[in-house]
Amino acid sequence: MKVSENIQKQMELPPDLYLAERRRAIAELVQAQGRATVAELRQRFGVSEVTIRADLQALAEQKLLVRTHGGAVATGSNAGELALALRRQRQVKEKSRIGQAGAAQIVDGDAVFLDSSSTSLAIAYHLKQRRFVTVVTNSLEIVHELLDAPAVDVVMVGGALQRETASLVGAYGLEELQSFNLQKGFFGAHGIDATAGLTDVSADEAAVKRPLAALCRQVIAVLDATKWGRVGVASFASLEQLNVIITDAGAPASSVAHMRASGIKVVIV
Repeated sequence: MKVSENIQKQMELPPDLYLAERRRAIAELVQAQGRATVAELRQRFGVSEVTIRADLQALAEQKLLVRTHGGAVATGSNAGELALALRRQRQVKEKSRIGQAGAAQIVDGDAVFLDSSSTSLAIAYHLKQRRFVTVVTNSLEIVHELLDAPAVDVVMVGGALQRETASLVGAYGLEELQSFNLQKGFFGAHGIDATAGLTDVSADEAAVKRPLAALCRQVIAVLDATKWGRVGVASFASLEQLNVIITDAGAPASSVAHMRASGIKVVIV
């Protein structure tokens, strides 16, 4: 299997990777190649075999790969679970801060849309003590997160299950949602670009986000710094639709200045 450009870049990372970064890189490498040996991983990451074996054991316990004699193989039937787990491990601290800042934009009585991004999931976590808030979402993970928040009403966008993102795509029942006054919509993205706007790597996800963005009175992008300048296969919101961007301090200053000059509020956390 051809290793993606992203995986190749990770394989070039220096030996002194932080433990969590190294383990994430190992999991993604195994997923991309299908398998890897302890000897191969030791050479790639410049650490001892004892360290690699400990990494593989920890990843196996998280169900991110399957441990074998002398190495590891990618999970088979749990590929969607693996993709979702890896996505949630990226920029964890930044997403938590962005999620908290996003939740601070929501007041009691609001009806909001949260997409299936891991950053929107962080917003849901910070909403659990709110009252009289209605959350519309296509994310099964967000529904699960809000199960123990009885004062938060949850409405699901219907559709077909997409396992890779634990979401429903197809956007069935949008006609009924037009009766909702959605004050704010929070959208993660594969990337943000001055020309393409907000984009996604999944055309199916973009097809859900596009009409929902049009229904929301305010469109709020929740993006960590790695998303700036990226362009995915499908656009779902133009810069003209954007009201607010919540991002972290690593966002490129020139791009932030451009967005502000365009009249978009940029909140840096």
